[in-house]
Amino acid sequence: MRKFLRRPGYGTPADRGAQGAALPGDPHQRAADTACPERAAGHAEAAAPPPPRPADGSLSGPALRRAAAEFVRLHHGEARRGAPEPRISQVFAEIAETGTYRHTHEELVFGARLAWRNAARCIGRLYWRSLRVLDRRELTGAEEIATASADHLREAVSGGRRIRPLITVFAPDAPGRPGPRIWNEQLIRYAGYERPGGGVVGDPRNVGITAFARGLGWPGGPGTPFDVLPLVIQGTDGAPRWFRLPPDAVLEVPIEHPDHPWWAELDLRWHAVPALACMCLEIGGVCYPAAPFNGWYMGTEIGARNLADSDRYDLLPRVAERLGLDTASDRSLWKDRALVELNRAVLHSFDRAGVTMADHHTESRRFLTHLGREESKGRTVGADWSWIVPPLSGSATPVFHRTYDLVERHPAYVHHPEALARTRGESRGALV
Repeated sequence: MRKFLRRPGYGTPADRGAQGAALPGDPHQRAADTACPERAAGHAEAAAPPPPRPADGSLSGPALRRAAAEFVRLHHGEARRGAPEPRISQVFAEIAETGTYRHTHEELVFGARLAWRNAARCIGRLYWRSLRVLDRRELTGAEEIATASADHLREAVSGGRRIRPLITVFAPDAPGRPGPRIWNEQLIRYAGYERPGGGVVGDPRNVGITAFARGLGWPGGPGTPFDVLPLVIQGTDGAPRWFRLPPDAVLEVPIEHPDHPWWAELDLRWHAVPALACMCLEIGGVCYPAAPFNGWYMGTEIGARNLADSDRYDLLPRVAERLGLDTASDRSLWKDRALVELNRAVLHSFDRAGVTMADHHTESRRFLTHLGREESKGRTVGADWSWIVPPLSGSATPVFHRTYDLVERHPAYVHHPEALARTRGESRGALV
């Protein structure tokens, strides 16, 4: 277990997150994933700066009416539903009566899919139309949301191994009535246990939420580097509670190497479904703070980030040692060579297990296909170059050799600052 211990305070958190659902460094920026503006940009080239929002994330008054009207026009235009004015009038009347409005199921599906299409940091947007939407807006309690979240993980794995894009949408925020919150960054994350003498067993990124869950009464796992964290969920009318994920909801892949039998001695694994859980789905001014969604992993997210980053599992030195590489100088490129072999092992292992996974070369070509399709429809694709270019062999991929417009559109997946604080186990004196 010593090989997984980490020095405290070593590096800064970095994680591209799930394919189709990446995590932003700036909490105010929309993310790829898998990412809160007042303006529903539609086909506009730039969105106006978002107005200040209350803690529950909801808009009100003229701002809500404006965002709702723009979304309805966008939906009726793209879905060819005819004149939007009758629906806009209906929405305005509902806002006047209740302070908010309820999306139809069709609007919810359309908005969730467009939020993926609009994610500037996601390379996997070619598949945005395939997103399956589970409407669970009637659920508000922590226990029932925990059960539905486990169901989400089972539903995301089709036929036992094939991962399919899926989102489960729980109750939205409303004036004076915040919706439920899932504190976890993803539905599946590995615990990080701080050791009294220093260092971390497991994932250093999750030290805060691990300590918070234990403070709620979670006894902890066996103490391995890959203990699955419980879900920490706050219903609409209570404090956060922890819930253990059923084993059949957590599909994991042992990481082995195609050429080196000793690799199995490292005892590595990673979960198959990257389901982002802390991002708000915003559609037409309405915030859905609990809406876990997933695509599938791109190999580099695990092999070049989660297992390799110096502030995460930091495996490059150990892999280099087992490969017999000269680590005395960076000029030997030992990090590069170890990184390639680690990524080979991840791709090989997922392929061997029959679990869906993209590689960065194929996904880069598919992103340019998506770009061409959108531009042929007259839609400018917003993209963040620093996130679209893979973290391994970037210049060997076609997405490296061009520039992109960082156009932000709505609907969107958004990180609210207080949601990011919750993923670190920080309540900041207020649970919502």
